[in-house]
Amino acid sequence: MKILIVGLNFHPELTGIGKYTGELASYLAAQGHIVRVITTPPYYPHWKIQAGYRAWRYQKESWQGVEIQRCPLWVPRRPTGFTRLIHLATFAFSSLPALVTQLRWKPTVVICIAPAMMNAPFVLAFARLSGVKAWLHIQDFELDAAVNLKMLPGSQFIYPLAQAFERFILARFSRVSTISENMRLLCIEKGVEPQYTFLLPNWVDTKKIYPLQDSGCLRAELKISTQTFVALYHGNMGRKQGLELLLETARLLKSNTEILFVLCGEGPAKKELVEHAASLPNVRFLELQPEEKLNELVNLADAHLLPQLGNAADLVMPSKLSTMLASGKPVIAGAYPGTQISQILDKIGMVIQPENATALAESLINLYENPSERFRLGSLGRAYACQYFDKEIILSRLQASLTSDT
Repeated sequence: MKILIVGLNFHPELTGIGKYTGELASYLAAQGHIVRVITTPPYYPHWKIQAGYRAWRYQKESWQGVEIQRCPLWVPRRPTGFTRLIHLATFAFSSLPALVTQLRWKPTVVICIAPAMMNAPFVLAFARLSGVKAWLHIQDFELDAAVNLKMLPGSQFIYPLAQAFERFILARFSRVSTISENMRLLCIEKGVEPQYTFLLPNWVDTKKIYPLQDSGCLRAELKISTQTFVALYHGNMGRKQGLELLLETARLLKSNTEILFVLCGEGPAKKELVEHAASLPNVRFLELQPEEKLNELVNLADAHLLPQLGNAADLVMPSKLSTMLASGKPVIAGAYPGTQISQILDKIGMVIQPENATALAESLINLYENPSERFRLGSLGRAYACQYFDKEIILSRLQASLTSDT
């Protein structure tokens, strides 16, 4: 098969959508398919173009058998609802010439990764002109999330029009996939016929992420005692994560010198978080860790923290959850009953009310005082990740669907 992927984020971005789109392309190429990608220079999660790339230049490269066309992109220094719209629009229009050049190649299928939905009309037009299948993969419902988090300016006027546009676009793709069952059901609510939907969770390589008997090396490097209970958050530091909750919880537990909050990652909210945590001796920030140290990092945790704003539930699905579970360490998540996170962690983790620092503090104390419960939940989580989030299982199922649809 000849597969064309169009998406805003791609390798070598270490977290978020770019990581998964990169692994998807690499996997398909390794199976013998011819894969091309139209994307941008890497910029996430720092919101800054990485060294070796130019923001306003078309660049070609190859990686693991994948041909990559990078298109110009404007990256705001401080992303807001309005500047994000401009950011997404620059890729939508700069990628159009790159799409046109692929008409002669005529791929078997074109896959559009959302966000950004702004690219979807161009991808659909390309598919119609080429006579090929168009597949839309939704990593998060960017429109709904922006409205619920009050990030979209003039939403009372823009949202109805954007919603109608979204429904129109979704119904015209040959297949629409997304990363959780509740998000798949939302696709159906938005007008996609059930038989054209596909569940494609964000996976984890369970051979690379697994429980370690000893995380002492990284603890020694970071000068963290083996007796210290580490409550770890790792990943993007943006508005959707609600990370202020972790600082509030740290204040509640400041008198317990054996519990340390470690926040590892990058994002637009990090600077403010660091400033607010200046007076908290039980909070420590780490830079984003390289991929080869990810397993050591997630094994640093005695408990993983997955805060989430309540009004973002089931519009996004934190990709880090699969990695947390695969590490064999317990997960505490903020989620309302009935949401996807709540359903997954109901019996294999700890679910608390979103944005509730007291509940999070109580859950941490519970795990701190009960090593056997930490082991039990961690083992259940590891087994769940191996059964439902394993990379080979998920991507082989995707390949089978792509092949059967063409």
